[in-house]
Amino acid sequence: MTAPEAPRVPATGRERRRWPRAKADWPISLDLPEGRYEARVRDISEAGVCFFLDRPLRLMTQLAVELELPSDGKPVAIRGTGIVVRCETIAKAVDHYEIAVFMPELTELEKGAIRMFVAGHPEFEARD
Repeated sequence: MTAPEAPRVPATGRERRRWPRAKADWPISLDLPEGRYEARVRDISEAGVCFFLDRPLRLMTQLAVELELPSDGKPVAIRGTGIVVRCETIAKAVDHYEIAVFMPELTELEKGAIRMFVAGHPEFEARD
């Protein structure tokens, strides 16, 4: 028996993402070929994570991602490989970037924990 599919964000207007997401604000660790970096999560969904980083990353860069997802009990470790699908400058005066990473290899346990987190936190309209 398969689990019911999670609700999806309608593809209308400016919002075209497939999965609902929630605002977030906690640390995330990134492993890249040139080293390990710490960043700050902006939002999360079953498909991946968006974060702020002090350097740009090239599209399609593969990286290892580690974060602790808050929960009612013990935090849930989310660890996996991701692919950079968006990298935008936050503002011309600020040398930081908003980076979106698609994480296709999340386990069902990780997806379920993210789904529960998103369900308990408000969604918000995305920027293009």
